[in-house]
Amino acid sequence: MPSRGTLLSKLRRHAGRSAVFGTLLSIAFSAAAEEVDFATAENGPAPAAFDTRMRTGGSRPGRWEVVSDNTAKGSKALAQLEADPTDYRFPLAIYLPAMIADLEATTRFKPVSGKVDQAGGLAVRLADSNNYYLTRANALEDNVSFYRVVKGRRQELASANVKVSAGEWHTLTLRAEGNRFTVSFDGKQLLSHADSTFTGPGKVALWTKADSVTRFEFLVINPLR
Repeated sequence: MPSRGTLLSKLRRHAGRSAVFGTLLSIAFSAAAEEVDFATAENGPAPAAFDTRMRTGGSRPGRWEVVSDNTAKGSKALAQLEADPTDYRFPLAIYLPAMIADLEATTRFKPVSGKVDQAGGLAVRLADSNNYYLTRANALEDNVSFYRVVKGRRQELASANVKVSAGEWHTLTLRAEGNRFTVSFDGKQLLSHADSTFTGPGKVALWTKADSVTRFEFLVINPLR
């Protein structure tokens, strides 16, 4: 996995910019890694580059907002704040400019609170809110898992026990290349699994579960082809 420094040295655009951001990013995306952070975004509703209306499962959608956080890059983070305790409820913040199959996606997240779950995750090859691959880390369960979500049904494909501390930042990476998926947590590879359910390009999304209040510092998307 490329170091964060290497990723950040490549082409960077910030999610808080105007609609021109999306157009320029679509043109440049195939050539370089992209980092989206929230340093220039105003506090309040998520930037227009993200669709936060979608969720897998039932009950209320997520409430995604940019918040101040002096421990985050640029002192800002994108947070999911809706603490609805419905167990089978997975809010999504779908990144709109990118549509890609083979990639390495990385985020840095902080589980803040939750009684049902304290989770943060990444979805790739997302066709819609009910069909995608997912990796997530859970601070209540102290594990990292890899799933496929098919017609809204979440199916665990691989999992590893690891300490996921609440109130602390963690780095989560999901690499998708052909039918091989690799998951790394805090710089250490934990999982590798082959699956061919979804092979075409899709969106990338940030993900939470149930009443998880979780903050995300950045999203880096590195195309592999």
